[in-house]
Amino acid sequence: MTTDQDLTMDGQSAAAVFAAKGIDVTTTKDRGVIKVVKHQGLNGERPMIGDRVTVHYTGKLLTGEKFDCSRDRKEALCFNVGKGQVLKAWDIGVLSMQMGEVCSFLCKPEYAYGFNGNPEKIPPNSLVVFEMELLMFEGEILTDDSGIVRRIKVKGDGYTNPNDGSRVEVHLEGRCGGRLFDCRDVSFIVGEAEDKGVPLGVDRAMDKMQKGECCSLYLKPKYGFGREGKPEYKIGPDSDIIYEVTLKSFERAKETWEMDLPEKLDLAAGVKHKGNQYFKGGLYYQAVIQYQRIISWLEMECGFGIEQQKRIQSFLLTAHLNLALCFLRIKDFSQAVDNCNKVIELDKSNEKALYRRGEARLLRNEFPMAMEDFQQVLRVNPANRAAHGQLLLCQTKIKEHHERDKKTYANMFQKFAERDTKIGKTKRRSQDCPS
Repeated sequence: MTTDQDLTMDGQSAAAVFAAKGIDVTTTKDRGVIKVVKHQGLNGERPMIGDRVTVHYTGKLLTGEKFDCSRDRKEALCFNVGKGQVLKAWDIGVLSMQMGEVCSFLCKPEYAYGFNGNPEKIPPNSLVVFEMELLMFEGEILTDDSGIVRRIKVKGDGYTNPNDGSRVEVHLEGRCGGRLFDCRDVSFIVGEAEDKGVPLGVDRAMDKMQKGECCSLYLKPKYGFGREGKPEYKIGPDSDIIYEVTLKSFERAKETWEMDLPEKLDLAAGVKHKGNQYFKGGLYYQAVIQYQRIISWLEMECGFGIEQQKRIQSFLLTAHLNLALCFLRIKDFSQAVDNCNKVIELDKSNEKALYRRGEARLLRNEFPMAMEDFQQVLRVNPANRAAHGQLLLCQTKIKEHHERDKKTYANMFQKFAERDTKIGKTKRRSQDCPS
């Protein structure tokens, strides 16, 4: 182990320390990044490609002159390692570290600031030294709700990824509580993995993977086997699971711009049918994927002639209406409202869109707006009994809300009055005391 003093000598001495005690951490072993450990980290895992890491660092020239320091700014740096977000030397070096480790890296120009350097701080073609402390790391979060977390064990090749509709060949190993419950090679269509008993989380991670990649996916119940679990695998309700996935090969589906309109319309019919199947089976997230594919294909299309225009509008209306229904089922009421609005832009008197928007607003406690929607439904179809019932429910909810407000304010004013009475008594007592 070296000390700070070992690495703050003149350039020649510092380079000698790295040469004598350093380890080459490059994959090519070209001594482009040499590491010297200053403080050992905790024994255990190291970061994997794609992990979110947090570090403190200090950058110095070989002369010892400091040119950058996160501690001076009192702000640690976060980045996804191995993604090209930082210097090449950092992507390589951090993968060799353990939690809490402090080390120094001697970096050749091609791994740091290159031949030109940095005009303000780094002379051309300079070796630089970075001292780094790995504060923490965690897997790459693939979804907004943190329901899918990926840790890449083997990086894939190339720059393309599967898209929805791609056919993929994968090897799967599923574990729950350390127990292996699924191990197989399987082929499926991205967006339709459920047909082969593959969890939603594996399906949704496909568009982030490259050929040859092997990763571990940490899935929350929503992206695993949900509230029901998987009895044939002896997986209980609401269980977290881990899938190790190797993407062996894939064949991408055509992108929107690669298809003409007749092809899109033909495909839309089959995708709509698949979405309806998923919806009827209670697989609402899977249904959403299908309906969104239709919208991505057709929302920018105009069509040639009245017949094509009618088919496009029919598919878009149905897709948005069905999405609104899916989002109501999964309690994403904002998305339900947004999709109803899309329908109403195309057909302002659409009874289903007005009713479903009213339902979503009612469930968001937006009672006056919900009432307005149900009233519009009744103007379109006075015989809609469900809308009559919802309108009465809105009126009841508004009345209950007003009653609660009255009680709240009454209690509040009572407390204010009691406080004022106490203050008045205190003042009178103080005035009765001798001065």
